[in-house]
Order: sequence, then C-alpha cells, then structure tokens
Amino acid sequence: MATRTVRTAAKSRQRKRREENLPSADSIRQMLAELESLKLPPGDGDRMESDWRVVSISLLDELVRQLLGEPTDYFCGGNMFIYYSIEQAKEIEDYVEAEEVARKPRFKGPDFFLVKGVDGTKPRDSWVVWQEGGRYPDLVVEFISSSTRRKDVDRNVKFYQKVFRTREYFWYDRRTNELKGYRLGEGGQYTEIVPNAQGRLWSEVLGAYLGVWQGKYRGRRYPWLRLYDAQGRLVPTAQEAERQRAEQERQRAEQAEQRVAELEAELRRLRGE
Repeated sequence: MATRTVRTAAKSRQRKRREENLPSADSIRQMLAELESLKLPPGDGDRMESDWRVVSISLLDELVRQLLGEPTDYFCGGNMFIYYSIEQAKEIEDYVEAEEVARKPRFKGPDFFLVKGVDGTKPRDSWVVWQEGGRYPDLVVEFISSSTRRKDVDRNVKFYQKVFRTREYFWYDRRTNELKGYRLGEGGQYTEIVPNAQGRLWSEVLGAYLGVWQGKYRGRRYPWLRLYDAQGRLVPTAQEAERQRAEQERQRAEQAEQRVAELEAELRRLRGE
C-alpha cells in the first residue's frame, strides 16, 4: 500500500509539472497575434547576385520542373526567404524597416530548395514554415560565391542538418568546379554522397543525378549544374526538349519519304518500267 501511495504521489507531481509547463490560453493567444502581425518581407532590399548565380537558379528550377512535371505535389523556391521561427522573422522585419540595426538578422534564403508533398501551384512570396504545416525543405542547393563559400561549405551544412533536418544538401562552386552533397542518415547526421564514375551525385529526393555540364544556356557559356536521369541521360531544358522533338519529327519524315521512294521503285520494277 505504501509503495502504491508513493507511485501515485510521483505521478501526481509529474502531471503537475507538465501542466505548469503548458502555455496558458493568454500566452497562446498572444503568440497567434504575434504571428498574424508579422509583415514577413519577401526580401532584404540589398542583396546583389552575380549573373551566373541568378541564371543557375533559374536553370535548376526549370530542370526540376522538366523532370517532375506539373508542380501539383511539390514546390520549388529560388533565392526565397524561409521563415522558421518568430524570433527570426522579427529580426528580419526590424532589419528591413529600420535605418540602423545592431546586427544583421538570421537570413535564410537558399539559392534553390524543394519541398515535396505540397501544392506547388499556390502563390508564395516566401516559405513560412508554420503556415505550411511545419514543412521544411527536403532538398537544398547552394551556388557558392567568394563571399558565401565559408557559410555554404561549413555553417550551412550544420544548419540544414540540425535546424531544418533537410534530407539532402548540395553545393557547387564554379570557380573550383567542386560539387558536394550530403544526405541525412541514421542518427540525424549528414553523410557525404559518393560521386559516381562521372563525378555526379545521386539525389534520392529528385530521383536523378546532379552533375556539372559545360555548355551554352540563354546565351551564356559556363559550367552549369545540370540533372541526369537514372540512365545517365541529360535532363533537357524546355528549349532542348523542343529541339529534340523537332529533330525526331524531321528524322521520321525523312524515313517515311525514303520508304515511299523505295516502294515506288519496287512497284516500277514489278511493272517492268
């Protein structure tokens, strides 16, 4: 009986501690009011990007859409703010509106990110985690510049692993031609993705390889980050796909004309002409 009394008292104390730690109705209402009042600026107004970086983001966005089709169950974001906490959102709001601030806020706007299992046709100025059912990016890609290398190579690996729990993180540095990828494994730790014989990295999220391709895109000749399917074939841009279709149609027409000519020749032979 004494043992049962002690257990009951212990459970009562545990329940009391849980109740004491629960937020009150007033604090919940205050938190909801704060969320509603946040302005969530879509940009900070002073970030400048290189031509290659801007076009690289656009190219990757196009290729993912070519690969996955209509965005009815995924969302692609490029150079877009991600709001993941009230404190971070307030820091950005204050920074954008104030003339002077003590320090820069915790901006988080990946060059490219992908969230699966959501309606990608819904217009968004930014990705707000608490408005998206707590969903974080499943995949993030950063294009490194001289000013972002330390952040992208070191700090972002830790951030996307520990805070966002992003399944896959890739970065590409055009200047050094380095492409690195990380995948979240058991224990919640990133492991580096091993490249294949062509130096490409497999993405489980995309079901495709990421690799470097040297060529011309939108009038610019650079090394670009491209996608390759499971058989190693280059995922085409919309323009490349149209050229491929046109070339296939031309070849089919030529083959049809050749076959007609062969049949006509055979008919003349049978007639003894």
